[in-house]
Amino acid sequence: MGQKCNPIGNRLGIIRGWDSMWYGEKRDFGQKLVEDHKIRTYLAARINKGGISRIVIERTLGKLIVTIHTSKPGIIIGKGGTEVDRIKEELKNLTKKDDVQINIMEIRRPELDAMIVGDTIARQIEGRVSYKRAIKMAISTAMRMGAEGIKIKASGRLNGAEIARSEEFKQGRTPLHTYRMDIDYASVYAMTVYGKIGLKIWVCKGEILGNAELNPNFSANSDSRGNNRPGTFAGAEGGRERGDRRGGERGGDRRGGDRGGDRRSGGGGDRRGANTGGGRR
Repeated sequence: MGQKCNPIGNRLGIIRGWDSMWYGEKRDFGQKLVEDHKIRTYLAARINKGGISRIVIERTLGKLIVTIHTSKPGIIIGKGGTEVDRIKEELKNLTKKDDVQINIMEIRRPELDAMIVGDTIARQIEGRVSYKRAIKMAISTAMRMGAEGIKIKASGRLNGAEIARSEEFKQGRTPLHTYRMDIDYASVYAMTVYGKIGLKIWVCKGEILGNAELNPNFSANSDSRGNNRPGTFAGAEGGRERGDRRGGERGGDRRGGDRGGDRRSGGGGDRRGANTGGGRR
């Protein structure tokens, strides 16, 4: 009871693809898995401020293809592509492979990427910005950019408190039980003088109906351009409009329209009039 599942792992093979796309035999599967972890750890430390969202690793016969999804491609590419060539040589030494290819894919809307949102909040907290202010700014920016909902949970010694606690901030909707809902998730931490402050971020981008494209490079590219993916229902912005329509037609009418409004103003007034009339009698 009450145990949570990672929203990304929960949707693998349904609406989301794998970040490591290769097949390993029983004898070398573990070795390839450890190599993937080394590559991701190395690139995260090497390009610390590159705005990296995800690293997709593909393997073919004797070839290693690393695709870096980032919001700041200029930092990774460097002047005249010198930085990419340097990273490529370092990956060759790390993996002991001669054929290494690096692809850079730009994320055009980083405000809707959970990893980048979490990293931005963590850097602000480390810079002694109030955690509430940083989180509320991130939420308002994501909703303005077309997210259907966003939820952020902060845990630890918030504002230097003696006792660690958790606080949750949310806006819109993030239905974790709906598998066709495209929910991006990330878990990061900020290292402060009081200790670590953990951050969990859920960003709901809208519903995916029909056959979803499971290739992570394809889906990130179509999202970054702001287009709807194959099988999406009007994307994130359309989902937001759909939510507004629901609130306007159903909840709004119920409260201030024909039924609730009459009960409060018209019906209530008649009852009060009847009572006073009875009193006069």
